[in-house]
Amino acid sequence: MSADEPSRADPEALLAAAEREARGQLRIFLGAAPGVGKTYAMLNAARAARAGGRDVVAGIVETHGRAETQALVEGLEIIPRKGIAYRGRLVPEFDLDAALARRPSLLLVDEYAHSNVEGSRHPKRWQDVQDLLAAGIDVWTTLNIQHVESLNDVVQRITGVRVRETVPDRALEKADEIILVDLPSDELIKRLADGKVYVEDTATRAVQSFFKPSNLTALRELALRRVAARVDSDLVERMQGSAIAGPWAAGERLLVCVGPDSSAERVVREAKRLADLLDARWFAVTVERPGHVLPTHERARLDAGMRLAETLGAETRALVANDIPGEVLRVARFENVTQIIVGKARRRWLPPLRRSLADALVRASDGIAVHVVTAESRDAAPGWLKRLPPVGPVLGYVTATLGVAAATVLGLLLTRVVPLPNVSMLYLLAVLLPALLHGVWPAILASGLSFLAYNFFFIDPVDTFTVARPHELLALLIFLIVAIIISAIAGRAREQARLAARRMRATRRLYDFTRKLSALPDEAKVAEAATVELHATLGRASVILVGRDTGLAIAAAWPPEDRLDTASMTAASWAYERGEPAGAGTGTLPTAPWLFRPLGGTDGSPAGSSRIGVIGIEQDSAAPPLDTESEGLLGTLAEQTAAALLRTRLSAEVTRVRTAAETERVRNILLASISHDFRTPLASILGAATSLIDYGPDIPAEARQDLLAQMRDEAENLDLMVRNLLSMTRLEAGALDMRRDWVDVVELMNRAVAAVKKRGATQRFVVTAAPDLPLIQADPNLMDQALGNVVANAVRYAGPTARVGLSATVIEGQMVIAVTDDGPGIPADTLPHVFEKFVRAPRGAGDGGDGSGLGLAITRGVVEAHGGSVSARSPAPGQRNGTRIALRLPLPARAAEEAGAEEPS
Repeated sequence: MSADEPSRADPEALLAAAEREARGQLRIFLGAAPGVGKTYAMLNAARAARAGGRDVVAGIVETHGRAETQALVEGLEIIPRKGIAYRGRLVPEFDLDAALARRPSLLLVDEYAHSNVEGSRHPKRWQDVQDLLAAGIDVWTTLNIQHVESLNDVVQRITGVRVRETVPDRALEKADEIILVDLPSDELIKRLADGKVYVEDTATRAVQSFFKPSNLTALRELALRRVAARVDSDLVERMQGSAIAGPWAAGERLLVCVGPDSSAERVVREAKRLADLLDARWFAVTVERPGHVLPTHERARLDAGMRLAETLGAETRALVANDIPGEVLRVARFENVTQIIVGKARRRWLPPLRRSLADALVRASDGIAVHVVTAESRDAAPGWLKRLPPVGPVLGYVTATLGVAAATVLGLLLTRVVPLPNVSMLYLLAVLLPALLHGVWPAILASGLSFLAYNFFFIDPVDTFTVARPHELLALLIFLIVAIIISAIAGRAREQARLAARRMRATRRLYDFTRKLSALPDEAKVAEAATVELHATLGRASVILVGRDTGLAIAAAWPPEDRLDTASMTAASWAYERGEPAGAGTGTLPTAPWLFRPLGGTDGSPAGSSRIGVIGIEQDSAAPPLDTESEGLLGTLAEQTAAALLRTRLSAEVTRVRTAAETERVRNILLASISHDFRTPLASILGAATSLIDYGPDIPAEARQDLLAQMRDEAENLDLMVRNLLSMTRLEAGALDMRRDWVDVVELMNRAVAAVKKRGATQRFVVTAAPDLPLIQADPNLMDQALGNVVANAVRYAGPTARVGLSATVIEGQMVIAVTDDGPGIPADTLPHVFEKFVRAPRGAGDGGDGSGLGLAITRGVVEAHGGSVSARSPAPGQRNGTRIALRLPLPARAAEEAGAEEPS
């Protein structure tokens, strides 16, 4: 967006505002020192909010025996503390679960930096507060400035006391409002002397150590600066969210322009010194024109300057724009910058054709101060020649010379055959060719040679460099200017085309890499693909380490590597734990031979919560350091890899949860089915046994025999159910014990019919078989169970007067055993699932057997274990209703060749 375009709200600022609206609001009462009255101020404000109609509850308030504070607590609803066993005694702690269950509009949680006793849900109270905010509860809390993590070392140097309980800066930054509670040093010391902060002996020791006037003054300054920085951050965020153009000079914010010249690092250091003097936040910005390729030495200087700025604490931005001053000012106004630091332009041998960056900024920077850093004398005038493109390869100059020679020979030949009005067009072609092939410098050489050859061979007097007529001299000069311009334009077009092709290849490669990652199923394959791509793209050895319970472990490396040296592993662990780069080329463990970047969240969250691992590339001492483009590519590849690794982990977790849920569902179905289907035979057995025990002598012998037969039949039913359950378990575990033998299919069908008749089946059974049926090789017991389940299924659902037919024939080298009934058939929606576990249709259709929904599933498992298949059709072939279930079993090769029959219709 150019400087004159209308301002638009920052999407990130709007998104942050939306996220704040979706959670509870956090207000922190920040004290400059203990005893300034943070809790007192919080309770006063809470009572006012309660009087205004808010639902205010005290989650935990530490009064420390102060009467004034205790008086403010009275009348407020207090959540009872939760006793946690620790070292043989109960320690009262904040009850987070009770607070979440109570869910008030406003909850008071004192001492934000408090460490919870071991055994609590979270080790720190600020983590409890995060849970409350996520639940939509507004929280007010208290904190002293010495408990802020980033100020811990500063506080120790000031007071000589190491504060053990600290709050990370990111937890403080989540506050929606910070209220500073402060007292003058002498008044706070007087409160100590009066015993309003500590008891008398403790107060005396505190005044002699921590509560010295110099210490309190320094702590007050720290608190004021922290609150001021937060107010400045809130101001910028509101400006960006409301599309308000800056600057608003409520606080100083600096921006330094970093260029590719030799003064880049000097300008950055000047900006750092100015930022320290003003205690201001500062940015380092570089802007490149699209399609412009910097020479290697200038690119190295620019990268060094940006790295230095980042090391010194600046927020760096690499931008692309045609209007460099406009883009710098746009960023400055967007970030509410009040001062811009820029280097002085180098002196030119020729007068400048346009204003320098410093001049353009001074003219357009309304309301923003511009500081111009002057260069040292030895760097002041490198000259315009140093800004021209580098000299090209020898082949380019050879091409240029040969092109001019060819144009001269062609021109001489053509002028002898036909009169040419202007031979200079041939030389323009000779200039254009090396410009397109080899760049600007060979084209400039071709321009000069063309100028001389055109003068020598084609302008009177020929064969001399003398020009007789003035207008021909003017034409010759115009030709030279046109030739140079054409060479420059063609050379730049070639460079831009080369750069565009390079970026297109990089984009295409990144797209292919991302698409490839999205299709990889597990963590190991993703890591391997990422390391291979990194090695191919950057030309350096690469490695990915992922976090395990025991620490970092190598997931993949290319070229293959299974271990790293101690220094490299230390750098990798640092990058993983701190969420920042470490190793070669960084400020942390720079002697390590590898550069490591964290994979996953870099928001300072604890290791393992959002970070997955680290990605590393080997920094060969003989190879140049990574340039800005390579570092950007490394960062993009790292982000894509982290997203893919996170996807595989989430996918594995989803699969695990689904498996657990399916296992639980199957278990519940199985228990329900067993409890239902076992109840009937058990009730019959129990009733018959009770009758025999109670009335045995009085029951006639025939009735007694019927009861015993009923008990036997029901026990056989139970035995069949148990055998089916055990068979299904073995099938799913792949532990089915098969003992093959020669089996007569006709006997198999007759045994199945006899078994169901023995259990009281009243249907009419018809067994048919083709003549000379061969024997099959199968497990007789398993086949009895498989076919018995199908026949029992027909008996259960076909109806008491149905006709059940069993047939056997050989088709295409397979034994086909079919069970057909003329019952109501299987519903269309149940038919595709009839061989699945626990599929049970309404009475009159569906699976049967033992009634648990396992009969046909076991049949399919047994038949498939024999290398066969099962199928079901409803209605049966040639009928209007009914069901036909066919079992297809393979025959031995010889038997299949001898048998040749067709299945009866």
